[in-house]
Amino acid sequence: MLYIFDLGNVVINIDFGRVLGVWSKLSGVPLATLKKKFVLGEAFEQHERGDITDEVFAAKICGELGIALSFEQFTAGWQAIFVGVRDEVIEIIRDLRKKGHRVVILSNTNRLHCQYWPSQYPEIQQAVDKLYLSQDLGMRKPDPAIYRYVLEQEGVDAPKAIFFDDNADNIEGAKTVGLQTVHVTDSSVIPAFFA
Repeated sequence: MLYIFDLGNVVINIDFGRVLGVWSKLSGVPLATLKKKFVLGEAFEQHERGDITDEVFAAKICGELGIALSFEQFTAGWQAIFVGVRDEVIEIIRDLRKKGHRVVILSNTNRLHCQYWPSQYPEIQQAVDKLYLSQDLGMRKPDPAIYRYVLEQEGVDAPKAIFFDDNADNIEGAKTVGLQTVHVTDSSVIPAFFA
């Protein structure tokens, strides 16, 4: 069996509120204002596909939010998204591999985050067989092509794979290619699934 795990709020806890908190402090713009304006829009998707540079992404987001930050300040906020690893999920992944299953990560992510989290949470990369990251592949979930690509690379038919994600759209995208899916709505879902 192939087990495909998303990263954010599946293997690692993330919180966009922390990002906005740092940007609010650094820019002097009230947090409530940033929360109203912040959307994961086109620039976000372009960045996750690797279509725009980190600097262009930072400039676009700062422009959308009406904040003046240096690239370094922007990055400091952007990295604040990571809260910590879900140790119980890492244990489950290790156990699955011990039992002979293949386990991979499929994440919509970006270069800025990938320059950060592997050094902060090396246990993630060590626990899995392979990382499939949107900015490396030039496509992102829920595009059916990204799921097909992973299945093709792994040499597995969709019914022999299970996909775990916290985003309902990504779950629906995975279903269109025939993957078994588990919608991770909170941290209890994966341990309960394997109990």
